[in-house]
Formats: sequence, structure tokens, C-alpha cells
Amino acid sequence: MTEEEKRQHELTSRKFYKAEQEAGFVESHSQATPQQQHPAYRLAFRDIDFLLREELRPVRFQLELLKPEMLLEEAGVGSTLVIYGSARIPAPDQAAALVAAADTPERRAIAERLAAKASYVEQARRLAYIASKCAPVEDGKRQFVVCSGGGPSIMEAANRGAHEAGAESVGLNIVLPHEQAPNAFVTPHLSFQFHYFALRKMHFLIRARAVAVFPGGFGTLDEFFELLTLIQTGKMQPIPILLFGKDFWNRIVNFEALADEGVINHADLDLFTPVETAEEAWQHIVRFYDLDC
Repeated sequence: MTEEEKRQHELTSRKFYKAEQEAGFVESHSQATPQQQHPAYRLAFRDIDFLLREELRPVRFQLELLKPEMLLEEAGVGSTLVIYGSARIPAPDQAAALVAAADTPERRAIAERLAAKASYVEQARRLAYIASKCAPVEDGKRQFVVCSGGGPSIMEAANRGAHEAGAESVGLNIVLPHEQAPNAFVTPHLSFQFHYFALRKMHFLIRARAVAVFPGGFGTLDEFFELLTLIQTGKMQPIPILLFGKDFWNRIVNFEALADEGVINHADLDLFTPVETAEEAWQHIVRFYDLDC
């Protein structure tokens, strides 16, 4: 009896070939006929043109949901510390150059306001560093793994802080019309790219056990307010939400007015905690979860 015949008689967990084996058979076979060369003959899961058809959007949704979830699970990521924030705020060592490069009074005023927020880049880096050094391991999975949007500025500082602590970190990038690449400090096997904003935001929060929100624009506001809505409506259990930059947030959002107008409850203002430093934010997380570190 040949080895192949012996394998056929073994009591195994499966009798069907795996998809990757089937794909290998296709590659090893001759593709000489017109029928074999036509796109219709391609295996559906290997046919990119087919997968990109409008009717396949539900399948792409499912794939974009599954891929990061499966890889994060395989990587032993139990929970995350998510850090939201602007892609435009300069690092402290770049702030002066940004102001100097402004060529009109209006642009200079904007550059000066951005430069004034440069300290938050350092606070994001420091928070990520502290969390990565202190985060516990439970049930064989790492907790409070730093997760950012994978881009520059606040996001890069977050991934950098984890990297400097010798820890892995997650980056959830989004495909944009202009060039968008992950920053250099995201752990390569935890660097993901999304087509759908909705699924990206879902992955931000699936494993989130704390969220730090730094000054930012539309994207940061979108992510912050979706998180508040999920907790306010009971769709998500409360977690620490650390809001960096009280003066900034009070200037752009009048939270008290929302409560005074009756469109939210005054108790809803307790869903987030204003902070200014990484140490202050981490201590709030420590108290919330009764951590040792």
C-alpha cells in the first residue's frame, strides 16, 4: 500500500482538501484552453475582480470584520487602550518650524494654535509607554495593548510610546484618496487597513477597555461621540474615557449647554473624565479596574 493509500484509510478530522490546497492544484495545472483562461473559470475566492463587484459588498464587510478579529485573537491581544487624536498637531520639536513656515497672518495664527497643543503629542507617547510597561497579562492574553489609527502626530506618538516600552501596538489605518501609510512604530503584524470607516470604528471598540481622546478634528469627534452614544444608550458597558485638553474641548463643544438644554442628562457629563497628563489618565484607569500598577 502506497503512502497516499495509507493516508486515505486514516481516520482524520477532514476528508476535503483545504482551500489553499485547492488553489495550489489550480496553479499546478495547465491553463491552456480558452475556458481555463477566461475570468469566469477562476476560483471565486481568488477572483479579485469578482470580489470587488458592487453586489459583493456584504462579503467584503464580513471579510473586513473577520480578518483583524482573527489576527488579533491569534496574536494574544486580550484588550486595548485606544488613543484617538489629531493627525495635524506637531511634535514639540517640530512646533517652531511649523509656525516659521506659515506665510500669511491667518496661517500663522492657525500654526500657533496647533503648536500650542504640541505637548499633547508627548502626553500620548507617555501614556502609551506607561500602559505598555504596566499592563497585565490575564488568561494568557495581553491587556491594554495600545491601539491607534496608525497615522501621524498623536497616533504615531501612541505607537511610539509602546515601541519604546518594548511592547507591540495596533494600528487601524483607513484607505483615503490621498496617500495614507501606517507610521513606523506600528507592529507590522498588527497593522491593518480598512475600506469601511464603520468597521474600523467597530474594531477600535471591540477590545477597548479604556479610551484616551486627544484634541482632534472631524475624525476624532466622530469616534469620540460614537463611543459616548454607545455607553449613554447602554449598548456598551462604561469604560474609562480620558479627555485630554479641557480648554480645547470646552472651546469647541459646550457640554454643559447640551445638558442645560435637556438633550442629554447632566449625569451624562460623567461618562468622560477631563485630564491633562498621562500619569493622571493612567491612575484613573488603575482605579477603575483596581490594577496593581
